[in-house]
Amino acid sequence: MDTEKALVVFQGKSIRRTWFNDEWWFSVVDIISVLTESGRARKYWSDLKKRLTEEGFELSAKIGQLKLVSSDSKSYLTDCVNTKNAFRVIQSIPSKKAEPFKQWLAEVGYQRVQEIENPELAQKRMKELYKAKGYSEDWIEKRVRGIAVRDELTGEWDKRGIKTKKEYAILTAETLKNQKIFCAPEIGLQIS
Repeated sequence: MDTEKALVVFQGKSIRRTWFNDEWWFSVVDIISVLTESGRARKYWSDLKKRLTEEGFELSAKIGQLKLVSSDSKSYLTDCVNTKNAFRVIQSIPSKKAEPFKQWLAEVGYQRVQEIENPELAQKRMKELYKAKGYSEDWIEKRVRGIAVRDELTGEWDKRGIKTKKEYAILTAETLKNQKIFCAPEIGLQIS
């Protein structure tokens, strides 16, 4: 993997990461080093592991030992976490640098609770994100309708006993093959 793509830079410091099981996994020691500015990040992590275990955080299920390139250019097994569990580790670090992450997580959590109470808020947020990415209003409306149709279709398949990804893939391919569908011409995807 390209070393540049395997690093995240936060406030001028590198956090090593690797792609594993279809998601990014990050070095816990690097996260701790950046947020605490501790010269003893490994010791800090050792103490934090004990505290997290006492709090009921099941480390064995959430921490992976993955090979990451070290400063000596050799690969070593390193404690890593996926994005979700990285946020949990960050929540456990008392640090001024961790506070913006904690505030952001609290805000996102609050927004999701509001969206559960009022699902239209989730759709509004989705539209705002697409608009921020530069998509046209027309494209966004087509996308929203497409999602609704897909949800209805997969809901029907689910009722009829379709369960595996392979079955969904086969049905999707057949549906597209048997209909004249033109979608996403801006990226060159056209099925007829």
